[in-house]
Amino acid sequence: MGAPRIAWSASSSDEDARAYLQSRLLVLSSSMFWSFSAFIFFLSLFYWQYPDLKPELNNIIFWSATVGLISLATIWRVFLARRKLSLPSLHAVDAFYASGTGLLFGLGALLAHDFQPAPYMTLLYACLIVLTRAIVVPSTPERTVVMSIFLFAPFIASSIIISFTKDTYLPPSALIGGTLLITFVVTLLARSGSKTTYGLRQTVRAATQLGQYELGRKIGEGGMGIVYVAHHLLLRRPTAIKLLPPEKVGAETLARFEHEVQLMSQLSHPNTVAVFDYGHSADGTFYYAMEYLDGIDLSKLVQKYGKQPPRRVAEILAQVCGALEEAHARGLVHRDIKPANIILCERGGMPDVAKVVDFGLVKQITAETGMSNQILLGTPAYLSPEVITGEPVGPAADLYALGAVGFYLLMGRHVFEGKTAVDFCVQHVTAPPPALDAPAPLAELIASCLAKTPQTRPTAATLARALRVLTIDDNWDETRARQWWADFRDQSAPHALLEDVTTTITVDLADRG
Repeated sequence: MGAPRIAWSASSSDEDARAYLQSRLLVLSSSMFWSFSAFIFFLSLFYWQYPDLKPELNNIIFWSATVGLISLATIWRVFLARRKLSLPSLHAVDAFYASGTGLLFGLGALLAHDFQPAPYMTLLYACLIVLTRAIVVPSTPERTVVMSIFLFAPFIASSIIISFTKDTYLPPSALIGGTLLITFVVTLLARSGSKTTYGLRQTVRAATQLGQYELGRKIGEGGMGIVYVAHHLLLRRPTAIKLLPPEKVGAETLARFEHEVQLMSQLSHPNTVAVFDYGHSADGTFYYAMEYLDGIDLSKLVQKYGKQPPRRVAEILAQVCGALEEAHARGLVHRDIKPANIILCERGGMPDVAKVVDFGLVKQITAETGMSNQILLGTPAYLSPEVITGEPVGPAADLYALGAVGFYLLMGRHVFEGKTAVDFCVQHVTAPPPALDAPAPLAELIASCLAKTPQTRPTAATLARALRVLTIDDNWDETRARQWWADFRDQSAPHALLEDVTTTITVDLADRG
């Protein structure tokens, strides 16, 4: 059997580990630069005040230290702060810092032998650097020991040379033994510190790992789940992960979600957000991984940019119809179509690609209460009349909500306005929708979606065909769409999938009085 290999770094050499190591080396560089500068400044003042104590070879020491300081500043400000270095390059910087510091301080101790405190002052600073590195830089205990040896080896060599070639007030055995003892103890302390901090980081990393996914920052939170940016540990593919804690949704509802995620993962329409994976964490939290979208949801689109051109609206609605058509053919009804659940993004160089998110995950079945037909779930401004009145809910409910989305995009406001959920519900059931300020053919199609009876609304396929043959005379075309997205990228940071937390309400219809 071969000799065991030293674990030089974390087992995962992914981008997050590389970026974290570079950020910590930046901190170490800053600490070393300013502490070395302060040390040189202190010695300059000291020798200016007490010139008789200045070592004979102080000029060589000073210029050597200056070269070292310039090298440190160059690596810090030119490379670490401005460039993306590879993991091997970062490890090389780490090793260079250790060996370079040891060489300069060891040389300084040797050249300043005629100033008795010099070797101990430099050794003290070297010990502080070793301990600082152990705290700041993520490293396995084994690597910390090796870096400590790199740094202390020149001191040990200097102590041996000084003991046998120079006059010292300590016997050689005491000087060499003391140096070995101090460096050994500090190395053990540094190893212990690295083991603790490295172990804690690995524990935290494991705690934020779900299956093959490692969680990043939180990008959204709703009534029943939390969404994080995540990365697949092997593919490094950016992903959005939604967590559904069992204490928030209940065990039976969680089982329902899992079943619907299985169905949802079979959807392959390009305008449906792709579901990659799902599973359970150790504590029972259900999660599913889906396509991460850099774009803007339709709610924020209108809030930030106002009413949208009719031709653009028609194209967006047609794309959403395609996603709904596939889902409806498989027996899935979205039940919560709203602007915040439609993300506009770029895909494959194509602008204005609409993505429908959260398919089938909002229907709430509560076996405990036995009220599966008495629960109203959705966003008040986009509820269909049959959802409110407790009638059977089918694909037509999604078409009603899509008509309300089209109204919102064209008018910059909801079909109906109200102060409470009840205000919205009453108007959806009884009030005719307001007139649309839009080209007549498009206005008629949206009005047909907002019909009170489900049977008179078009299907997703019928509506898509009608939208695609519309002739709308406005100045929106592919060229303008590409320019819009170029401006969007320049002016604002991308909005992440499900960042919007528009309220989804649950109303118990049996308790209306």
